[in-house]
Formats: sequence, C-alpha cells, structure tokens
Amino acid sequence: MKITAFVYSALIGVVASCRSMTPMATLAAARIAGRDTSGRLLLLDRPLFKFGALAMGIGEIFGDKMKSAPDRTVFLGMSARVASAGIAGAALAPRGEEKTGAAIAVSAAVPLAYATLAVRKKAMTRMGQTRSGLIEDTLIVAIGAAVVFFATRPNRM
Repeated sequence: MKITAFVYSALIGVVASCRSMTPMATLAAARIAGRDTSGRLLLLDRPLFKFGALAMGIGEIFGDKMKSAPDRTVFLGMSARVASAGIAGAALAPRGEEKTGAAIAVSAAVPLAYATLAVRKKAMTRMGQTRSGLIEDTLIVAIGAAVVFFATRPNRM
C-alpha cells in the first residue's frame, strides 16, 4: 500500500490540530448528506453520535472565542484531539487499513497542535482573540469540509 493512500487521514489530523471536534463534525455532516467513507465508521452511523458530533463541533467554534477558553494543548484538549483525529483518520483510510490511518492522523494532530497554538497566539496579539479565532475557524472548517468531501463518495443505496 502506498503512503499516498493515507493523505486524507494525515490532512484530517492537521484539521484536528486546530479544532478537535471539526473532524468528527465534518464526517457527521457527510454521513447526514449520504456520503460513505472508505474506512469503517460505525460510531457516526448512530444518530445520537452523529448529531452529537455536529453539536460539539458548533459548540467548540463558539467556545473558542471565550476569554476563559483553555489552550488546545491542555490534557482534555489533547485527549479530544487524539480521539477525534484517530476516529476520523481511520474512517478516511483505505478499508482494512483503519489502524494505520488513525495512527497517521494522531501523529499529525498532536505535534501540530503545539505549532498551530503558537501561530494562533501570535495572531491573537496582532488582531485579538475573536478575530483571529474567526479566521482560523473559517480556514479549518473549510479545509476539513474539503478533505472529507474529496475523501468520501455518495452512498449508492
């Protein structure tokens, strides 16, 4: 198997480095829109998890603008990043290679969380928390949606 088969898993890990819930939310939206993933994604086939992932993705976007929002590298933030990147990376990996896809996504998400935090802090000093957060949200949600769109296919049922 070529390493390029895991490009979508790596890219969704990059998305998770900035927004922990966006990978799951974009996959949930794709499932609602009737799109299938190459890897198995049993969890988001359950309505509770599907709509819960969407709600958490939206909530994270609003919560990030609060002055009391913790850094993305705190324990709970990193735990959420690892879980979300792992599940999404597995779903976007080739069938039968879900574990590798999960590992690649997590391997991208964790170190990049520190790098993207440094960039965000620099942007916050220049333009403020809300404005820098809105710009980051726009970029990351768009990238996440594009990755999931190109990595999935319409359901043939």
